[in-house]
Amino acid sequence: MNCKYIFPVLLFSGTVVFSQSKNDNVLPNENLIAENIPVIPKSLNEKIKKYSESRGANFTSIHPNGKEVIMVTRFGSTNQLHKLSQAMGNRKQITFFDEPVNSADYEPVKGEYLVYSKDIGGNEFGQLFKLDLKTMESKLLTDGGRSQNGGMVWKKDGSGFYFSSTKRNGGDRDIYYMNPLKPDETKLVLEVKGGGWGINDISSDGKRLIIGEYVSANESYLYLFNTDTGKLEPITDRSEKQIVQGSAKFGKNPDEIWYVTDRDNEFDRLATFNLKTKKISYYTSDIPWEVSGYTLSKDKTKIVFETNESGVNKMYLMDTAAKKYSEIKGLPIGLINNFDFTDDGKSLFFSQSTFDSSADIYRLDLASKNIERWTESEQGEMQKTDMSQPKLIEWKSFDDMKITGFYYPASKKFTGKRPVLINIHGGPEGQSMASSLGSGNYYTNEMGVALIYPNVRGSSGFGKTYIASDNGFNRMNSVKDIGALLDWIAKQPELDKDRIMIMGGSYGGFMTLATAYEYADKIRCSVDIVGISDFNTFLKNTEEYRRDLRRVEYGDERDPKMSEFFTKIAPLNNTDKIKKPMFIIQGTNDPRVPVTEATQMRDKLKAQGNTVWYLEAKNEGHGFRKKENIDFQRLAVIRFMQEFLLK
Repeated sequence: MNCKYIFPVLLFSGTVVFSQSKNDNVLPNENLIAENIPVIPKSLNEKIKKYSESRGANFTSIHPNGKEVIMVTRFGSTNQLHKLSQAMGNRKQITFFDEPVNSADYEPVKGEYLVYSKDIGGNEFGQLFKLDLKTMESKLLTDGGRSQNGGMVWKKDGSGFYFSSTKRNGGDRDIYYMNPLKPDETKLVLEVKGGGWGINDISSDGKRLIIGEYVSANESYLYLFNTDTGKLEPITDRSEKQIVQGSAKFGKNPDEIWYVTDRDNEFDRLATFNLKTKKISYYTSDIPWEVSGYTLSKDKTKIVFETNESGVNKMYLMDTAAKKYSEIKGLPIGLINNFDFTDDGKSLFFSQSTFDSSADIYRLDLASKNIERWTESEQGEMQKTDMSQPKLIEWKSFDDMKITGFYYPASKKFTGKRPVLINIHGGPEGQSMASSLGSGNYYTNEMGVALIYPNVRGSSGFGKTYIASDNGFNRMNSVKDIGALLDWIAKQPELDKDRIMIMGGSYGGFMTLATAYEYADKIRCSVDIVGISDFNTFLKNTEEYRRDLRRVEYGDERDPKMSEFFTKIAPLNNTDKIKKPMFIIQGTNDPRVPVTEATQMRDKLKAQGNTVWYLEAKNEGHGFRKKENIDFQRLAVIRFMQEFLLK
């Protein structure tokens, strides 16, 4: 499928002079730095619009009356808060910012105001604001500086909330208490060391908090904090390593907590822990998958939990007294993004997406088991027949480890062997699941490109051995998993092994860069989005609050042997092996993978004479969130594919 243009290819770099009218082309907006990207005709923009105008809806808070929700959706450039008062009712937008707002909490007694979080330009220094729902006025509650604030847990009487913040020194995530009506009186109640601390739950009398300490995807601990005395006591044993113990909530019995743990098991199980006897009881051992989330009703008599079963979610209802549960039937196969009980415990709101629909909000009546749809988000002009349905695939890697992923076939209207786009998730503890491609259906339905989303070793959802199998000096084994996928593709009669593009974001960006030098002869081109080009420089420059958390996963660059290993595997130090065109995409304000990771890779490739396109957004961070930037990125990637994958 060749795409030829009758106009000459001109580049965005410095002053741009077009041989045609500018009205014929899509230009980067004032916040985008675009280098070496050929002109993009408006005709391509018009063609993609069918696929790029869909939206989804997720609820973020339920009103105390149980009859309305605050939801997040996008009608302009960014996600904003909307109020929804009835099933399929009109959505009333209540925030109107250039920056996205993705979370909010009702004051839990009267619901007269919200507390929401917002950052600037994707810098992830989230600040808390109070929004009065009568006057619609917002007031800044936190310091407004370079601190992260969030993880709110309200006192049951609505008089205030506890939250975590890095404002003391930028690196340690301490616990504070705030009355949002008197934010100047905010108090530091617990100093900690490290960026992985947060609040799990608060007791009914407000005198105890369950505090969690996250060390890594394979290790976390629980503590009990007395809000009167300020004393912090361990619940779990800090000397026991490599056990996940989190998502804890107080049960109906004040001496019992619910939590999830992978103790003595490959997967996270739902369990109780008796604070007096230290006895642990497990309840989901017969489900050979992880419990990926749960919620407890206000009266603590019911639990709804979800499982992640090879990239698909199922939801179960449990009676906390009998400890018996059953699957909630009638849900389409897909992903459950969020769920919570109404205060009266009679209903459950949840958000769900499927391969042929974005996320939407539903309400489950627990007595009748009736599921009522509350939103039906527009899919643009896309029809269900335009959308590719994922297939679970598996292959064996170099050491016989089984690797799986999701394969989205190209439309059947295309004949012959199809080009392949391999899209690698970040994390590395992320997971590609059976989701909707959204605008990515353009690749399968209009370009005839098949998509594969692999879950290489280190991905979550497949047990604790799997998630730890890429740590430290085993880093390149996950890259070999992609090498094995390239071999799998070569054996598929409908796929073209000679036209493969690698794309990934964050850690997936590192995987993309590493594949580009390890398997240069087996790919056509690659797209690196906010990727790590050298773990030594990444760990030196990533924000302090996350540095130690990343060292547990990747290794400590202060160790000479580990630093030497990082130097050896760094894509930045292997650019001489990269032979194929590369597109690098980055946000200027990225606190996780700093912009320097992108610019140093770009500059070295350019100096060697490699073909490298570059796109940077001055008002974005770790990935693009503003629609005008997302749209240009998408068009530029399609243009890159036309030039280097399809020809």
